[in-house]
Amino acid sequence: FGFTKREYNALLGLFGLLMLAIVTPYGYERFFVKEEIMSDFETKAIQDLGLIAKNEYNRSDFRRKENEVPVRSSLFNFDPNLIGIGEWKKLGLSTKQAQSILNYRNKGGKFYKIDDLKKMYAISAKMFERLQPYVEIAGMQPSSNRKNFEVKIYPKKESIQIEINMADTTKLDEIKGIGAAFARRIAKYRDRLGGFHQKEQLMEVFGLDSIKFEEIKSQILIDVSAIKKININTADFETLKNHPYLKYKQINAIIQYRKQHGNYGGIADLKKLLILSPQTIEQLTPYLEF
Repeated sequence: FGFTKREYNALLGLFGLLMLAIVTPYGYERFFVKEEIMSDFETKAIQDLGLIAKNEYNRSDFRRKENEVPVRSSLFNFDPNLIGIGEWKKLGLSTKQAQSILNYRNKGGKFYKIDDLKKMYAISAKMFERLQPYVEIAGMQPSSNRKNFEVKIYPKKESIQIEINMADTTKLDEIKGIGAAFARRIAKYRDRLGGFHQKEQLMEVFGLDSIKFEEIKSQILIDVSAIKKININTADFETLKNHPYLKYKQINAIIQYRKQHGNYGGIADLKKLLILSPQTIEQLTPYLEF
């Protein structure tokens, strides 16, 4: 079908109006709508609102921090060789730091002077500076930097010598460099041996190295008459197995040889057992009787 000229013109006019309706809003915004400029008053008002919001945040943050419970510490005179975890925590240390110091003491460590505390990994330089005026170690004159200016005089620990085959753990603890832990280990190993016949045997005690031995050797004495000997001709397996110089196979060989050949006459008979090395026989000799 076709349009008349009049209908065609009407259709073009309608299309033109439609296009005009579409583009008019964009043209109006571009050419007639001006960018909004805020007055100084409006700008200040917006800034004030931002400041209020910031202050509200700060007050909220302050209240949150105010509600946190701080770790309270207090300073007091103390002996680092005696106090426990609770006292260390009151001085400002954490539980982990306090436990590391107790572990050091339990292994036989001791503090002999204030500077020994500075050597502890758990004590920072700042913490040491804070605690230093309050350290009181038995046998040491207090520092002149103490807050209370109270001077305490402790008797100087005299150089001593301890006979270690008869001494109990309390007596062994008197040896400088031997704490409670080492005292227990020495006594336990001595009882297994039957006694020490030379000082160097102390280095066979677990944890007691050559450095520690050099520190203590001048303070010890050994009475070999106190050594408890084993009769190799009557000792049973249970008696022999406790001795640190003998292993199970060696003990069995000693007993079997005795059953087959009779009593041992001396060390020369023990040397016939190939399972016993010359070193083992040398170690055992002070502890055997026939």
